[in-house]
Amino acid sequence: MTMSDDDILAPRRSRSEGSPRAASSGKQARGPIIDQEGQEIRPETLEQGFREFRFEFGQASPFGNLTREQRIARLEAIAKLLDVAFILPGTNIRYGIDGLIGLIPVVGDIITTAISLWLVREARALGAPWYITARMLGNVAVDGVVGLVPFAGDAFDVMFRANMRNVRLLQRWLEKQPRM
Repeated sequence: MTMSDDDILAPRRSRSEGSPRAASSGKQARGPIIDQEGQEIRPETLEQGFREFRFEFGQASPFGNLTREQRIARLEAIAKLLDVAFILPGTNIRYGIDGLIGLIPVVGDIITTAISLWLVREARALGAPWYITARMLGNVAVDGVVGLVPFAGDAFDVMFRANMRNVRLLQRWLEKQPRM
């Protein structure tokens, strides 16, 4: 059942109008709409806001339209989360959720490899040439294949840090590019 914009903005009839509970209470929810600061919100303002709010599936990126710098910052943040987000207590060894998720046999390695491949895809979308993406894919492949080995592969994941390597590759390439 789909509703038109008019039904959403100005419903023809409230669900509670015909119910016995509304008739017995004798009260309907009427009155001004108050925001968090105690200011009254005019109905015209709400209607205009609802008209401007649209979400169409398949038309836009789920992350919105980000600038190049924002996309690079997002890649860096995800790579840090995957590879160096935490410190092993009592040591100076850094690890991320890649090492933790990788402890789940096979499924964990598939999940982290898929996230790593998404990072490579984002680098390609930023304009990285084929030889950079090929090296990035090589890092992901080594990390994914060796990560399948129980325990030793997880230790390798922690030390190899394929996602951080890939972000550094991308950053070095971006530094050499002329600014537009």
